[in-house]
Amino acid sequence: QLQLVESGGGLVQPGGSLRLSCAASGFNLGDYAIAWFRQAPGKDRERLLCISRDGRTYYADSPSSDSVNGRFTISRENARNTVYLQMNSLKPEDTAVYSCARSSQCVTLISYYDYWGQGTQVTVSA
Repeated sequence: QLQLVESGGGLVQPGGSLRLSCAASGFNLGDYAIAWFRQAPGKDRERLLCISRDGRTYYADSPSSDSVNGRFTISRENARNTVYLQMNSLKPEDTAVYSCARSSQCVTLISYYDYWGQGTQVTVSA
C-alpha cells in the first residue's frame, strides 16, 4: 500500500525549531520528487520546498510562502525512504498543517502531486 506519513509536528515557541519527517512506504521515495506543503486555517494550501529525484532543492515561489526560504531546508535520506523539513526561526505565521506529497518533478501546481500524507500540525506560539 502506497503511503506517506508525516511526523514531528507540535507546539514550539517563536524562534524555535522543528524537524518534520515524511516517511514513505510501498514505493521507492528516491524515484520521485517530494514537496512539503502547508495549510493554515482559512487559507489555501501552499507549496513550500521541494526536493527533486536528483536532490535539487526547489524553493517556495509565492509571496505568501517565500518567507520560509532561508529558514527552512529540505533533505532526503533514501536509505530510510524519508524526506525531512528542517524549520528554524519559526514564527507564529508558520502555524499550519504541514503535509508532504509526491510528484514526478518539482512543480508548483498542486494537482501534479498524486499521493499525500495526512499532515502534521505545527503551532508556533508563546
